Amino acid sequence: MLIASVAIFIYLKFKRTKLLLSLKGGLVTFFTGFIIAAHWICFFEAINQSNVSVTLASLSTAALFTAILEPLFFKRKIQLYELLLGFMVIVGLYFIFAFEPENSIGIYLAILAAFLASLFTVINGRLIKRFSSGIISFYELSGGVIAISLYFLFFKPNSFPSFDLSLNDAIYIGILGVICTAFAFVASVKVMQELTPFTVSLSINLEPVYGILMALVIFGDEEKMSAGFYTGALLILCSIFLNVIVKRRKKRNHMGEL
Repeated sequence: MLIASVAIFIYLKFKRTKLLLSLKGGLVTFFTGFIIAAHWICFFEAINQSNVSVTLASLSTAALFTAILEPLFFKRKIQLYELLLGFMVIVGLYFIFAFEPENSIGIYLAILAAFLASLFTVINGRLIKRFSSGIISFYELSGGVIAISLYFLFFKPNSFPSFDLSLNDAIYIGILGVICTAFAFVASVKVMQELTPFTVSLSINLEPVYGILMALVIFGDEEKMSAGFYTGALLILCSIFLNVIVKRRKKRNHMGEL
């Protein structure tokens, strides 16, 4: 997160973007970073307690949480089809729980990470109406750096991370910081100028597809799961495509009325 913050800072300076926000806007954006930090702590610990496949599949429940939170934040009615798609995610998750009970701690942590991801996604859906994606990302990731530092200071004082890294580790962390965090985070915030938080959350559910495939290639047998797991993951992924179909039909009907 520190690497990502520095990368975004350099980008904003290059673009000659003013970094100052109003006191209220700055505080809200900065402390949203604390939610993001908690999300990533839960996310990485979920991988540690289970594996990549289980974590990514469980993280897909973010769409259900967003279907509930978005109407509250944006003061609109809950869409029935969003709840139905969210229920479909729950059924998929049931299969994962039923066939992967040994990974229950990882699943619980991933679901908590999904809720936190949904929460900061909805908050960003409101912030993007006032600030640029770069500014939002810089303040939030900077807040996340402070939050994780405090987490280690108060809860894990004896295991503060070592920065004595090999060259390979430094390269990989650099890639994670600049491309997978800074660039990806700015892009995910920016698309909310056009898309709703629910659609963004549901679209991110494609992550299990390429994540599980990459995990199988990199980690091999360690990532091979039961047939029940893949049934659950397939149900979750079907919810994504159904959302796309419903959205397109609603858009066509709206255009037809105009």
